[in-house]
Amino acid sequence: MDTYVIATNNAHKLHEIRDILENDRRKFVSMKEAHIATDPEETGTTFEENALIKARAACKASGMPALADDSGLEVDALNGEPGIRSARYCQGSDQDRVDFLLKKMENVPDERRGAQFVSAIACVYPDGTEFAIRGICRGVILRENHGEGGFGYDPVFYVPEEGETFSSMAQERKNQISHRANALVLTKAELEKRGL
Repeated sequence: MDTYVIATNNAHKLHEIRDILENDRRKFVSMKEAHIATDPEETGTTFEENALIKARAACKASGMPALADDSGLEVDALNGEPGIRSARYCQGSDQDRVDFLLKKMENVPDERRGAQFVSAIACVYPDGTEFAIRGICRGVILRENHGEGGFGYDPVFYVPEEGETFSSMAQERKNQISHRANALVLTKAELEKRGL
């Protein structure tokens, strides 16, 4: 069995990854469980590049195969902003970033408020093998918060097919349709294809 280190200590992310990718050939541990700590500078210009930077650092520190995720929000009317800067779009809290986004979009008409959450999953192996896979979830940016759950931009990211925002959606359902879930399903297929 291969043990992978996940370049995160986020318990929710760990659970989601284990849920989709773990089987009798692969298990996943957090950096804490692997007794490593890395915090590389994310200098990439894409989600894939940043995920690879994190996975390479975790692989190097642990000597184990590593998996990392980099994700964020791309808004059509803002030419893909906030993109890789989603967590650093402005100073302050998640709500400050939501308010900043809504202010920038206040004059954008309803029919032009399309957006997507993006997740890139990177896998890096001690032998130098590496790949990155992208998953997306399309939606619409609302004009105000809806729902109590989630984090980041979830309260204003509305998925028309579901009739709910990421914040108002049951966590279980979000985990089935989210950008990260889509990326993990594609990653699982890639791992199977490569016999990993």
